[in-house]
Amino acid sequence: MTFQVRVDAQNPGQFFGCCGLLELAQRLTGEAVGHFDGTSFHVAADCTLSQLIDRLSCTSIVQTDSDDDTGSPLRLGAPFDMLVDWWHDAWAGGRELKVWAGTMQSVRIAQAMVASLRDPEFHGESLFDIGRVVYDPGEPTKKVEPYYFDARRAPNAHSRDVGFSPNDLELTTTAFPAVEALCLFGLQRCRPKPSPAGRRFFEYVWWSHPSRSSVLAPIVSGAVPLPGTRRYRFENWFRTGQRKHKAFRPAVVVRERKGS
Repeated sequence: MTFQVRVDAQNPGQFFGCCGLLELAQRLTGEAVGHFDGTSFHVAADCTLSQLIDRLSCTSIVQTDSDDDTGSPLRLGAPFDMLVDWWHDAWAGGRELKVWAGTMQSVRIAQAMVASLRDPEFHGESLFDIGRVVYDPGEPTKKVEPYYFDARRAPNAHSRDVGFSPNDLELTTTAFPAVEALCLFGLQRCRPKPSPAGRRFFEYVWWSHPSRSSVLAPIVSGAVPLPGTRRYRFENWFRTGQRKHKAFRPAVVVRERKGS
């Protein structure tokens, strides 16, 4: 059984969202492989995309440190049973990828983004392109802003781009819940490597051969020089004048390996 999603590989949030999709498919079914082909990401697993998203949207997300609302690791419950804490990992570079700061509550954001996926609209291959204002599932009148993994938000996030600071004015804008949630999970296993282009620049590798999530870490970081790959570079950019909050910017292609 296979399914596919449409993806813009130059959007780091969507790329790592695909990594998260494969990770969850593997945990749900016990066996899954995935690969990129043009503008699509293909997954072969014993489930449909609709079944996977439906199970995810109903899964509990628990804050593991009750004293830390902004940075606590979280646990995604059964059937996935996944601890997500990559932003505490300084050794493998996870800490440098953290985009949220200040009073942004990481677990609350995850809960809101995942709960949004209960809408059947997210059960199709265009789930990464569905944008909406997201609300707190526990307090439906309160809006929740995303992490800023989706690169479509970055170009207009800074006050010098739009003439004022949306963050400072506490404005609420359209989020892409599937990108924000699945990228969060994808970064647990798959990390981009620091780029020689400078601090806060990172590189990741697009692959074209069906692969399991268990072997993705060296593929995505470029540690394994496989044919049929493409390397991208992006910046984890400061999106506010306080230089605390960040956003993933669109990536550029830096190298391509032909072959089969």
